Amino acid sequence: MSNSITQLLDAMQWRYATKIFDAGKKIPADVWSALEKTLVLTPTSYGMQPYQFLVVQDPAKRAALLPHSWGQKQVVDCSHYVVFTARTEIKEADVTRWISRICAVRGIPAESLNFYREMMLKDVVNGPRGKVAHEWAARQCYIALGDLMTAAALLGVDACPMEGLVPSEYDKILNLDGTDYRTVVALALGYRAEGDKYASLAKVRYEASELIKVV
Repeated sequence: MSNSITQLLDAMQWRYATKIFDAGKKIPADVWSALEKTLVLTPTSYGMQPYQFLVVQDPAKRAALLPHSWGQKQVVDCSHYVVFTARTEIKEADVTRWISRICAVRGIPAESLNFYREMMLKDVVNGPRGKVAHEWAARQCYIALGDLMTAAALLGVDACPMEGLVPSEYDKILNLDGTDYRTVVALALGYRAEGDKYASLAKVRYEASELIKVV
């Protein structure tokens, strides 16, 4: 196998849902910058990025989140704690803003994207998916979550995805009530503590033949 393939598979084998973080070990600034860029570069439906990522570094806010996170200490002990929030609805103004961004970056006239604009309006604003816009946006969050976890593993950063939380309480603490965003999931990142017994356990997965079918 090539070095890049070996590196990828080794990283996937090495990573696990870290239960105990070394609270004194922080992610270096350059590594964190690369991980942030991974979030920005994550693909989304229509490219619209219907989410925001809240990096919760305030110790008081983390402490407030802890009892609404099933008491999981990763919230307060990890180096960086990212809360993934998704849009509650998609409005025509959001489509207009996205079209403007495309035009600015690519140097093209807005008129050239009229078909694309109408397609988005008919789908995620006025169409069936518009009625479940938050669920649609939440699925985009999980794409970003997967990308960030993979990037972290490749850079030797530990992570633990966390659905064991109360979104409504997170929304209150993070001042999301009254905004266009709601909490979906979170990810704790940092470096494993030496005493985390789960780090040395064999990874348990079904065989590829059971999970992957060629049709």
